[in-house]
Amino acid sequence: MEQTSPTTHETAAANGTATFTPNALFIIALIYGGMCVLAGVLGFKQVSLGPLAVESGIFAFLILVVLSSTVAELYGTKNANRLVLWGFLPLAIAFFLTQFVLLLPTDPDSYAPEAFVTVLSGTLRIWIAGPIAYGVSMFLNVYLFNRLRGSATTSGGGASLMVRAAIASALSQAVDTVIFITVAFVGERPIGNLIVGQATAKVVLSLILVPFLIQGAVALGRKFDQRAVQP
Repeated sequence: MEQTSPTTHETAAANGTATFTPNALFIIALIYGGMCVLAGVLGFKQVSLGPLAVESGIFAFLILVVLSSTVAELYGTKNANRLVLWGFLPLAIAFFLTQFVLLLPTDPDSYAPEAFVTVLSGTLRIWIAGPIAYGVSMFLNVYLFNRLRGSATTSGGGASLMVRAAIASALSQAVDTVIFITVAFVGERPIGNLIVGQATAKVVLSLILVPFLIQGAVALGRKFDQRAVQP
């Protein structure tokens, strides 16, 4: 597989001197904020993927994993951790705005008003579990992804990038499942089988999808940044 030399931005990131805001990073940040909010909404639907049953918020969450790892690869761990940290802001805004809307009187002529309330009026434990699981798993993903880089002199190289992406994503998704289900449901229902089933599904999806998505995202990021610096 063809190897791509690091861009100027990647070299600066590796040296810890990256203070820029290139086009790709700006676009990633926009998508990242949207996925932080959307993951919680999509999670209310359980989908079947062959023998796997998984809450559909995983698809938005895997995009978060891809984007944070892409930032770590192109712009350094510090910027990736900043992205994860700022992800709490759209989560907080979504929570308070949702509570405000739920308190407002419902128009009796609106379409299926009960459905809106059912989906968005989650228990306090679920609202708490989501941000905790998000923070721990996403910071863990960035840490593992960078740690597995090792002493390699060339970043973003083919299989190495995909292997790091697969391992970091699978482990962080397993941790995310354990934290979320434990905080949200322990004491209210049996959680052992639920954790095993959800973790298995998320790990499988992480291993199948994330390596290729990250490789593509890193390649697109390089192209965006190279075009940005051309006269």
